[in-house]
Amino acid sequence: MRLPDNIAGLVKAQNEQDSTAFAQYFTEKATVSDEGSSYSGRDEIKEWIQQATKKYQMQLKPIHFNEDGLAAELTVEVTGTFPGSPAIMQYHIKWDGSLIGSLHIKG
Repeated sequence: MRLPDNIAGLVKAQNEQDSTAFAQYFTEKATVSDEGSSYSGRDEIKEWIQQATKKYQMQLKPIHFNEDGLAAELTVEVTGTFPGSPAIMQYHIKWDGSLIGSLHIKG
């Protein structure tokens, strides 16, 4: 599957457990919503993904990607050390230019 460079980079950063690179795909004021919690700004997003990756050793495998203007949806198979692995999750993305302005994860 061919993904836009920014989405491919986000997946690669996650799979390489590089929280700094992962956070760079978000705007300075971006928000993330995951498992009932919200994170705002690159620093909080970096800390969130770093802690989640350390705890669950998550790896992403893109299954489907759809983009419509300023919104996109990435469906991924997520594997890791969490109960129910692997799991299918949807990443609902709102763009702010070429960076992510908001990400809402559903699974």
